Amino acid sequence: MNQYTAQDFKKGQPRWCPGCGDHFFLASLQKAMAELGVPPYETAVISGIGCSSRLPYYANTYAMQTIHGRAAAISTGAKVTNPNLTIWQVSGDGDALAIGGNHFIHAMRRNVDLNMILLNNRIYGLTKGQYSPTSPRGFVSKSSPFGTTEDPFRPAELCFGARGNFFARSVASDNTETIAILKAAYQHKGAAVCEILQNCVIFNDGCHNSVYTSQGRKENAIYVKHGEPLIFGANQEFGLVQDGFGLKVVKIGENGVTRDDILIHDAHRQDNTLQLKLAMMSNEEGFPIALGVIRDVEAPTYDATVNQQIEEVKAQKHYHTFMEMLETNDIWEVKE
Repeated sequence: MNQYTAQDFKKGQPRWCPGCGDHFFLASLQKAMAELGVPPYETAVISGIGCSSRLPYYANTYAMQTIHGRAAAISTGAKVTNPNLTIWQVSGDGDALAIGGNHFIHAMRRNVDLNMILLNNRIYGLTKGQYSPTSPRGFVSKSSPFGTTEDPFRPAELCFGARGNFFARSVASDNTETIAILKAAYQHKGAAVCEILQNCVIFNDGCHNSVYTSQGRKENAIYVKHGEPLIFGANQEFGLVQDGFGLKVVKIGENGVTRDDILIHDAHRQDNTLQLKLAMMSNEEGFPIALGVIRDVEAPTYDATVNQQIEEVKAQKHYHTFMEMLETNDIWEVKE
């Protein structure tokens, strides 16, 4: 494996606001790239439009900032054309889920082999503070001065609804876990969605406050890992058990509850019922927020299937290129 450092993937001077979550994520991505050992010339970072979509300018790889909402479309074309290219698709919640919503869900449905990064700060930052598809009901912003009157998209629910096979979540300020899920996304063959919860210090400061600090995550989040019990808390004193068709928080050692009663996380299970319940947990409903790889299931990828089909068709034909096809029949030359 090639030996790289994060410095090998750095370029330019980031122009985000001081304290922006994009700084945290960029550092994690560059470190993950270095640890994966994929050469910069075999890597592409592709984005749409928005604050987070400036990231390609700071990645020493092939990089392209495209147009609003079209990162998934451009990334799909790049991957099908060059299957050996490792693609990191970067979008904000507005770019990916509003104008780019259809491209986003169809990339998941098709299972294109992309690392799809969704940087979620629940606001439009570049256009100075309008509510986004992930802003909560009642959120006051420049475009909703009396509060929004609509319910938000929940990225996990959208991913699972599109039959996504990989979903992970991290907090931008948690460098270690972010690197871990990025590396897991790379190892997964297919559309790998990573939701990164991040702060916007200017227009939506504190939007993920409950889990943005290390202490907050100990109290309000649960790190899920395949094959391990679903235990959380500052002293690992709480756990999750199945309660009918739902989940319930219990305290280990009380009411006869032992560690043996706690659910074991199965990220590789084809049926996504429990995985979706984990992904949908919220502090508002008395549950911890799930962080880590929540679903990781293999399935045929769109890019590999398309290229296999092309080769099979070419093998059955006596022409293999467009020019050869033109020359298989009579040709007329039209003169003036």
